[in-house]
Amino acid sequence: MGLFSVMLAVCLLLYILTPVLSDYYNPRYDDFDINPLIENERILVSYSKCFLDQGPCTPEAKDFKKVIPEALESSCGKCSPKQKQLIKTVIKAIMAALPDTWDQLVNKYDGEKKYREAFNKFIEEKDRK
Repeated sequence: MGLFSVMLAVCLLLYILTPVLSDYYNPRYDDFDINPLIENERILVSYSKCFLDQGPCTPEAKDFKKVIPEALESSCGKCSPKQKQLIKTVIKAIMAALPDTWDQLVNKYDGEKKYREAFNKFIEEKDRK
């Protein structure tokens, strides 16, 4: 195994383990432009259908969907301040534009109502700058 192969393997391993070793989720989407998502109901519906397993997922939506259960259970405990702000903005948009869809999402990911109170507090709390 050459030096290049070893370095490539180490870099790949670090990339894979970064979310595990970090206090925060991967920052890959920290600069994701959510405005087209929250300003266009068709796109918002598409993402929501992905999250509900009722439609196809874009690569981004698929990545977001993977962290929904843990983010809900921990009130976004592994989210960076930027990620918290993005998540709150998207959730508030879904709640306002698609309240029935929001209810479906809540029931899908928290059917036993274990995390709703804490998560609702998280959604309503002011972001720290």
